[in-house]
Amino acid sequence: MMAESTLLTATWVIPFLIALFTIFIPKENDSSIKRFNLIGSGINLSLVIYLTVRFVNAMHAGLGDANGLYFAKKVPWFGKLNIEYNIGVDGISILMMLLTGIVVFCGVLASWGLKDQTKEFFIMLNILVAGVFGVFISFDLFTFFLFYEVAVLPMYLLIGLWGTGKKEYAAMKLTLMLVGGSALILAGILGLYFEANSFDIMVIAQTNLPESFQYWAFPALFLGFGILGALFPFHTWSPDGHASAPTAVSMLHAGVLMKLGGYGCLRVAIFLCPEGCNEWMSVFLILTTINICYGAFAAIKQTDLKYVTAYSSVSHCGFVLFAFAAMTQTAFQGAVLQMISHGLMTALFFCLIGMIYGRTHTRIMGDMGGLMQRIPFLGVAFIIAGLASLGLPGLSGFVAEVTIFVGAFENGNIVNRVCTVLAILSIVVTAVYVLRAANQMLMGPLNPEFEKLEDATYIEKIPVIILLFCLFAFGISPGWIIEIVNHSIEPIFKAVGR
Repeated sequence: MMAESTLLTATWVIPFLIALFTIFIPKENDSSIKRFNLIGSGINLSLVIYLTVRFVNAMHAGLGDANGLYFAKKVPWFGKLNIEYNIGVDGISILMMLLTGIVVFCGVLASWGLKDQTKEFFIMLNILVAGVFGVFISFDLFTFFLFYEVAVLPMYLLIGLWGTGKKEYAAMKLTLMLVGGSALILAGILGLYFEANSFDIMVIAQTNLPESFQYWAFPALFLGFGILGALFPFHTWSPDGHASAPTAVSMLHAGVLMKLGGYGCLRVAIFLCPEGCNEWMSVFLILTTINICYGAFAAIKQTDLKYVTAYSSVSHCGFVLFAFAAMTQTAFQGAVLQMISHGLMTALFFCLIGMIYGRTHTRIMGDMGGLMQRIPFLGVAFIIAGLASLGLPGLSGFVAEVTIFVGAFENGNIVNRVCTVLAILSIVVTAVYVLRAANQMLMGPLNPEFEKLEDATYIEKIPVIILLFCLFAFGISPGWIIEIVNHSIEPIFKAVGR
């Protein structure tokens, strides 16, 4: 397993090296910069696929350690403070890494038309990617938080410099909100350290933490991570951030970065503060139900394609946090499945919106019309992404959402079931805004301004086809993913004591 643990480290080292070597490529040579970053992201995706296959084989052979981790490795860092470079993966983190690899590779391809400060853009993007991979392999809270901040902070520059519209406002708002969340997370992590005298997640999980401590630490941690997961009422940074971000950043932001919020809620808040979780989850159940319904209704009122998708993300990320609040093992499984499904779906949405905007130079749906006549490939792909969003059987959204709803109904609490019914009804609202967007953009008479539009180029079709394939593959054959998720959710759910 030593080789695999080294490869885990390579998943975050490679993006850092890509960023470093990109510095030395002449700024004028945009094509070389893009090809180099595409090759680098392709290598990292291949590496993650290999690690996923190795993980499945190791899981079937029962080669995990006593804590259920695979490819684990510990290296002392700051011995006096019990800080270690402590890495490993379970089923949840390996799937999040696979999702990240896919979205990043597709995001680089979607950025092929970028012309403004290309070198600086890819440097910042790779630093962000390195932080994301580092979070998913870290089982020491110090290194976890370090990588978390590395992943979050580059968003300010990526949106502020390369964004559109009110980009400075959006970048500032996003940064302030997420820094506020980070302050809550840091307070919770320091509290855990002083209670357990360790940053090791597995050591803390086996420590009998006082209930009085958990009653304040859990809401601090859940709120801190929940802000990145667009938890109501702290979601307002998300629509502005998505709308102003460039295409690849929107893809990575919605497809991967927001998943750090749900992942942190599960891995840190719920797993390490189970008594606090049992005490507070009824409050978060109400907030997450508002998340789902509010996000869906807000999406109906939008006229900008990116804002429609952004508010849709608020609603769909609400399903992840709602599943945690439902407090059943099946719902927990559904939450992880929803993180994967939503990551693929929103990456595809923002990829397509960026391509359509690059041709029409507008994101206002009312200014379009009849685009299916000129860009059928992009139009069909947009409709399929919309069908995945509303949970059509055969696509990934159906598997994830049904698992959440079944799991939520397993909890017999009347409030829980009422909230579940409201969450299910939000699908009807989702159908309204998805079909409305498709109708206004793609159907009807063609706007004369767009008579000379050309469909997707070869390089643009590649990321769209990859993401479509993943949506169908997950929806048609989800068994292996569900097996991996079940294997890793069980010990976390047992910690809650339900």
